[in-house]
Amino acid sequence: MSEKMSGILKQDMAYLNELLAVDKSFDVIYRVIHVGDKEACFYFLDGFCKDEIMQKMLQYFMELSKDTMPETVHELAKKNIPYVEVDLTDQWKNMINAYMSGVFLLLIDGYQKAILIDSRTYPARSVTEPDKDKVLRGSKDGFVETVVFNTALIRRRIRDTDLRMEMTNAGTSSHTDIVLCYMESRVDHVLLCQIRERIKHIKVDALTMNQESLAECLYTRKWYNPFPKFKYTERPDTAAAQVLEGNIVILVDNSPAAMILPTTIFDVVEEADDYNFPPITGTYLRLTRTLITMMTYFLTPTFLLLIQNPSWIPENFQFILLKENSNVPLIWQFLILELAIDGLRLAAVNTPSMLSTPLSIMAGLVLGEFSVKSGWFNSEVMLYMAFVAIANYTQANYELGYALKFMRILTLILTALFDLPGYIAGVAILILSILCNKTIANHSYAYPLFPFNGKELIKRMIRFRLPRARE
Repeated sequence: MSEKMSGILKQDMAYLNELLAVDKSFDVIYRVIHVGDKEACFYFLDGFCKDEIMQKMLQYFMELSKDTMPETVHELAKKNIPYVEVDLTDQWKNMINAYMSGVFLLLIDGYQKAILIDSRTYPARSVTEPDKDKVLRGSKDGFVETVVFNTALIRRRIRDTDLRMEMTNAGTSSHTDIVLCYMESRVDHVLLCQIRERIKHIKVDALTMNQESLAECLYTRKWYNPFPKFKYTERPDTAAAQVLEGNIVILVDNSPAAMILPTTIFDVVEEADDYNFPPITGTYLRLTRTLITMMTYFLTPTFLLLIQNPSWIPENFQFILLKENSNVPLIWQFLILELAIDGLRLAAVNTPSMLSTPLSIMAGLVLGEFSVKSGWFNSEVMLYMAFVAIANYTQANYELGYALKFMRILTLILTALFDLPGYIAGVAILILSILCNKTIANHSYAYPLFPFNGKELIKRMIRFRLPRARE
């Protein structure tokens, strides 16, 4: 079969019926009708069609007479079909891709182009506030799995002709829709061209995990560095703010999260609440979150180092020493609890909501009190690991939390093996992992700290008034 349709209805229908396996797939539906004095056929996927629109379309085409029938398919599509989104194509590839996305196909005998009517609708949930990116004050809407809804949420916030929503796709089987969202006059066009080319040359069968699959295809270097290369958000106000700052936001169909790039470590720790409160409150929240995030890394390795060297502890801080003897070495207590915390997280995800409260109480009593009484863990170790587990939720980025977790475990092991040199080596590895990391634009991941830019660093740490922040 050639790449183009023949215009002979029976021949084209035979090819489509075989390709779409209409006798095997129950949701592949076609209907033969008469349009004017010509035989025609509708193809559509059940579940993607709007029944009311379909009925009106069928009624309209069936009522066309020989006298009112336009002479050309272009005239019929552009002037006579009472619907907004109508297109023409004679390429089988374009036709099949559109059809598998839910677009109606209309083939008319004698016309060498098919009419594509985009009246599809996808099953979708409401644009409620995402569970992960909640804020104390601000908008309560969030992205969903339908990319058209997500673009509309950004358009609602940026009413500027400079805003671009560039559609492409990737995946030889999935043909997943990908939208590049940016401001034409503010974006880094060199980076934009690089992203376009990388998406164009992605050689995968499907973006199975949506934005994560796309991220791994876009950023292939230094996969072993755990610090996040992209920032993800399910909040349209955050995405719109990043677009206005000249960044690129990538929306992937079937995913409620937007990818923001380029991303530095300072971008990752920012949150919407920093800007939903007055400057002094926003600055306090930002500094507090940064301090607590740093404590989640340093607390347990520093405690282990001091316990191994009790003579280093000042007299006023002698209370941090263990009150009871350890039956299990401290390093093993910390490592077991690091794994146990992730086990509890996984259990919480898979626990039915009606059982989450009683199981949480039971886990707190059994794993907390009785694990100490049984002699497996010291109460000081349980206290510090409980702080680390709770403090991880002060920042919303999962990837950053796990990156710090991996670095914390590495530092604990090095400290247990080599004492102070191991502790210093662990901290050095953390710093080098951040400084040697690169954004997708091949810029410094630690900018404006490295290379140093004092003015920009102050802006990153202190939340100024919004008009000043936009200068």
